[in-house]
Amino acid sequence: MVQLPTWAALGPSLVLGLTALVLFVVDSIDPDSENVGLLAGIAGLGTFTAAGTSVWYLISGTGLPTEQGGRGVVDLFAGQLIVDQMALFVGFIVASVAFLVVLASYDYLEGLAYQAEFYSLVMLAATGMTLLGASNSLATAFISLELASLPSFALVAFLKHNKGSVEAGLKYFLVGALSSGIMAYGISLVYAATGSLQFGAVAEALGDAPASVLGVGIMMLIGGVAYKTSSVPFHYWAPEAYEGAPAPISAFLSSASKAAAFVLGFRVFVTAFPIGTVAGTIDWVLVFQVLAVATMTLGNFAAATQERVKRMLAYSSIGHAGYVLIGLAALTSGADHSSVLGAGMAHLLVYGFMNTGAFLFIALAEYWDVGRTFEDYNGLGSEAPLACAAMTVFLFSLAGLPIGGGFWSKFYLLMATVNSGTWILGAALIVNSALSLFYYSRVVKAMWIEDPVDGGFDIDHYPVGLYTAIVSAAVITFGLLFGFGGVSAVAESAAGLLV
Repeated sequence: MVQLPTWAALGPSLVLGLTALVLFVVDSIDPDSENVGLLAGIAGLGTFTAAGTSVWYLISGTGLPTEQGGRGVVDLFAGQLIVDQMALFVGFIVASVAFLVVLASYDYLEGLAYQAEFYSLVMLAATGMTLLGASNSLATAFISLELASLPSFALVAFLKHNKGSVEAGLKYFLVGALSSGIMAYGISLVYAATGSLQFGAVAEALGDAPASVLGVGIMMLIGGVAYKTSSVPFHYWAPEAYEGAPAPISAFLSSASKAAAFVLGFRVFVTAFPIGTVAGTIDWVLVFQVLAVATMTLGNFAAATQERVKRMLAYSSIGHAGYVLIGLAALTSGADHSSVLGAGMAHLLVYGFMNTGAFLFIALAEYWDVGRTFEDYNGLGSEAPLACAAMTVFLFSLAGLPIGGGFWSKFYLLMATVNSGTWILGAALIVNSALSLFYYSRVVKAMWIEDPVDGGFDIDHYPVGLYTAIVSAAVITFGLLFGFGGVSAVAESAAGLLV
């Protein structure tokens, strides 16, 4: 059997970073190239290889302790990065979403300039997101966060002749800069209190840390995680950025970026600040309980009042951030922490496919110049029945109906609240899921029941890349209804390495 070097454990990140470099080289050789197939092919091959590498490592036991039958958890750079099953899990989510986005962008970017730059920025952002999931130190976490964020700012403003895109990119950049400052200050306070940045060393030094400095530092870190996951009260950038950005980038940021940020949050708070040790200084479980209820409630109520479909999806993504926050908010003393964290991670994976698919459908609608409001979708099902059927799967799965993996992921989150005794979280999850069914159904009703406005649509071309990406996401979302048990087992096993 071939023994790979230790650094090869970062395979998914290395592949994505190398793909970005290859795209830069290709663009340097022929800056005026209009060979869209070559650029999309390189990016697609890179993301597919990264996703495949993640699956290979997960199956072969990389990142799993040897006493559990694996090849061991890999520490790199004196423990600054760690490759365990959780890091590989989020690596798969990021690479898979990036692959779908690249596939859809082949058609979406038709006729636009700077396509090599577009794909390169997606690869660089994905590299930062995968490293974010493997960060084992506040220093590497901050660097990874910036590596993911800076390309994202440019991608949101990619449609530089579109006022909404540029405005969204500027707002995203300004809020991102502010949140980075807050997070950096929080990191400095934690370092001042503990003398360490590595998560394990921070946990060991908590006993001698001054409570006031440490408490403020932890609160600032909570703010940084809340911003990146678009949780209340740091959510206000998300609707603007998602609506103004190219739709494939909205899918990328609302799914892959959010998954990486949540996994970082899981690792930071469970490993560096064990609640049993810091509860006397700051009860971050209680803080996340408040954030979870506020985020899912505000996100869903705001989504229910929107008249534009893309903006509705943007607000609903905030609501789903509230659902995933249950992974931290339900870590009470009586809970099975592996099960609670695993439920949050499994929802991230399912959400990655169904939410990406929904935003890519918006990209398809923009490609056809369908319009942005619910009424603009009236009768679209008769013109594009396959794509509309896929959108129906995405929306009902997002609502939690048994038509996709979203049913089981929400059910597991609900059981996590029941087993941990956090009844308010469970009640909020049920009420908000019921509310979400109302506004998701508005899109389904428009597509299948309402008659077209102004005589119908002028659709004369069915883009292969966009269609393939949407249908693939729909098939996976539906298939997870039956294969969710395996996903949940892997997620719970990975989460068990933290607790």
